[in-house]
Amino acid sequence: MSALPISPAANDPDDPDVLETQEWLDALATVLDREGPQRAHYLLEKLIDKARRSGAYFPFSPNTAYINTIPVHLEEKSPGDPALEERIRSFVRWNAMAMVVRANRGEGDLGGHIASYASVGTLMETGFNHFWRAPTADFGGDLIYIQGHSAPGIYARAFLEGRLSEEQLLNFRRDVDGKGITSYPHPKLMPDFWQFPTVSMGLGPIQAIYQARFLKYLHARGIANTDGRRVWCFCGDGEMDEPESLGAIGMAAREKLDNLIFVVNCNLQRLDGPVRGNGKIVQELEGDFRGAGWNVLKVIWGSYWDPLLARDKDGWLLRLMEETVDGEYQNFKANDGAFVRKYFFGKFPQTLEMVARMTDADIWRLNRGGHDPHKIYAAYAAASRHVGQPTVILAKTVKGYGMGKVGEGKNPTHQLKKLDTEAVREFRDRFNIPVPDALLDEVPFFKPAENSSEAKYLQERRRALGGSLPQRRRRATESFAVPPLATFQALLEPTAEGREISTTQSFVRFLTQLVRDKTIGPRVVPIIPDEARTFGMEGMFRQLGIFSQTGQLYEPVDRDQVMYYREDKQGQILEEGINEAGAMADWIAAATSYSTNDRIMIPFYIFYSMFGFQRIGDLAWAAGDMQARGFLLGATSGRTTLNGEGLQHQDGHSHVISATIPNCVSYDPTFAYEVAVIMQHGLKRMIGEQENVWYYLTVMNENYPHPGLKKGQEQGILQGMYRLREGLAGSGMGRSIARVQLLGCGTILREVLAAQELLEQDWNVAGDVWSVTSFTELRRDGIDAERFNLLHPLDKPHKSWLEENLEKTVGPIVAATDYVRLFADQIRPFIPRGRDYRVLGTDGFGRSDTRAKLREFFEVDRHYVTVAALKALADEGALPLQKVADAIKKYQIDANKPNPVTV
Repeated sequence: MSALPISPAANDPDDPDVLETQEWLDALATVLDREGPQRAHYLLEKLIDKARRSGAYFPFSPNTAYINTIPVHLEEKSPGDPALEERIRSFVRWNAMAMVVRANRGEGDLGGHIASYASVGTLMETGFNHFWRAPTADFGGDLIYIQGHSAPGIYARAFLEGRLSEEQLLNFRRDVDGKGITSYPHPKLMPDFWQFPTVSMGLGPIQAIYQARFLKYLHARGIANTDGRRVWCFCGDGEMDEPESLGAIGMAAREKLDNLIFVVNCNLQRLDGPVRGNGKIVQELEGDFRGAGWNVLKVIWGSYWDPLLARDKDGWLLRLMEETVDGEYQNFKANDGAFVRKYFFGKFPQTLEMVARMTDADIWRLNRGGHDPHKIYAAYAAASRHVGQPTVILAKTVKGYGMGKVGEGKNPTHQLKKLDTEAVREFRDRFNIPVPDALLDEVPFFKPAENSSEAKYLQERRRALGGSLPQRRRRATESFAVPPLATFQALLEPTAEGREISTTQSFVRFLTQLVRDKTIGPRVVPIIPDEARTFGMEGMFRQLGIFSQTGQLYEPVDRDQVMYYREDKQGQILEEGINEAGAMADWIAAATSYSTNDRIMIPFYIFYSMFGFQRIGDLAWAAGDMQARGFLLGATSGRTTLNGEGLQHQDGHSHVISATIPNCVSYDPTFAYEVAVIMQHGLKRMIGEQENVWYYLTVMNENYPHPGLKKGQEQGILQGMYRLREGLAGSGMGRSIARVQLLGCGTILREVLAAQELLEQDWNVAGDVWSVTSFTELRRDGIDAERFNLLHPLDKPHKSWLEENLEKTVGPIVAATDYVRLFADQIRPFIPRGRDYRVLGTDGFGRSDTRAKLREFFEVDRHYVTVAALKALADEGALPLQKVADAIKKYQIDANKPNPVTV
């Protein structure tokens, strides 16, 4: 045995018997050779198990050697033409660079990124040429989440395909006039092109995971044949630090999402510097993903390294690769072959000898795996065949690849947007682009002739894969009739004498009725983050079942109950546990299914409203960009309705956040009939008319009697307000009696109604009560009218719904809500001229107490509404100020209590 070579590891001072170590290694090599890797793996696992059972401590290590996962002899060969593909890659790289450079000349200075696509280009082109299938008549197509900063390269390819014009490329990042193309992937702005907005780091990975699971859901329920479709997600190594990037990888493994492939572009750099300068990001991510249960394929070294690794019999090169940290690897690619020879190979005499016969140019040619189309093809092919696990491909690349001295491997390369003529010349020469010196200053786009070999090959490869990508479907080809409002008649009637329900229960009744519809019911997707019992939805467990790819392998503890916890392979409910981001990603997948799958789905995601927009606001914004269609339900909403919970749970501002999303239609209904009217109309818009809007409704868990729908109220409910109850003194027009207009929504509307009674009984003041179902929609309508009047000064002025209704009334206007004052205050500009407008709200941190006490604390109960109305009238001279003081005393209001915002 002494004649056998000893590896550097065997020289480890911690190894007391290097010969015995070698014998074990030889034995393993024999098993691998004669019986295969599965037998070897079995024996190793048995040895480890035996040692552990004997009391030995073996810390788990999910890492493998710092080399490619797929050995050379097992690499699947690409059937493509490597020379033509290299030329096409070069053309794409050139046009991507030219697009950014030209956008930042002259008056532009519009930004953009060259370095990101430079590093990911080969990874993208291998997919475009061989793997990514477009939707066809009998195949739904693959879904590609493209790394946002690499958008210029995607545009450059689309230009070569003839999908984008030179004018559009010249208008990169100039999309206001509709002539240009967007900075990043934005379906809202390029609705036929981009599918997924991904440039908000971390959102692509988590959405891709739940998208892949949703494809399984559709297939299991028989709604769409998604067999064979794959979800590919491209992300950067720096992006993996976002919690959303890795937060759901355990779910992907648990759900055995073998239709999911992550490609992590490990160029070792984030925006400011190295991702892990003192470590190895590839190894770290390998541990994360393998530990979570993923199939991990590392593509670290390109083909030029193969001969060197084959000659590394003593393991010195592997040891060198293992010991070198990413900060050093980045430095090597920022220099040249001589530098690499001295500072990398020169670390050990043995490795320096290995490259003694190589020139500096030869050393510089040693490529990284993420720039080698042969290695990438082999990894993609292996990932596409893998069954039972999601796959992650960790591809090592160089940021700014091909940018030469100005940008390759340099820390500032992410911000590099302008190249001088010499840098452009170097780029041209590096990739052999047929642009003459005389035109270099112009940085012209290059497109090969239509009859060239490159153009023909490009088109032929995409035809073979079904067509061009990315592409987006604006409307589903299928259509559905929405149930009429009468279907929900039970919600339109007053509650029975002595019967009290909440608006949450009203929603559940609406949903229950909807799922019974034989046509549209199966398309309903209830999504619950572990709060079904809180929201009174547990009855749906048995009725609809909870989706589980494995079914139910156990008998639930509540099996003997009517509403037992039932998991089913064809279950309709998506129950995500305590996981709002995952549930929202579910919702987005379902809400955009009309586009991604040509299947209209109707998602209803209900959650504690406090844990909605402020927790998943970025995903909500992305949903707007993606033109989602569906319902979000913010339950237990309002600062005072969720009694007993306190500061962390009580929502007083979700409507302020939802109002910032232009295509999110928000309502805060008080009564069951309002819920029914709003949701049925939402179905008509989103499902019947396929309009690109989505709805946010807040619902409460507070029980109280509900009146019924009266004729003519529907329009006001949808517009945002209607007169619910007129003051007993009549209209008040021309009368001497003092009059006030009272506005309320949600649970506080009931306090406003009570205040109306106090005003009339105690102070002889008439009050008209208005149910404001949406301050947000009132504001948007007001802005529309205001804008029209600004731009059409000679036309008859438009009036907003708010102005049209309130101008017919008299008296000051008082609004009270269970939200911060800003919520109701947003309509102030559209209050009829000369009218006083007072707002009560729940600014400040939440508290735990009874509802009555909380409303007193936040100064939004019936007494404060009454005092606010009296003060507004007194300020107008309609009442003496003494009456306000009398009311404060009568209702035992502590005038010296601190402002709730301050305590």
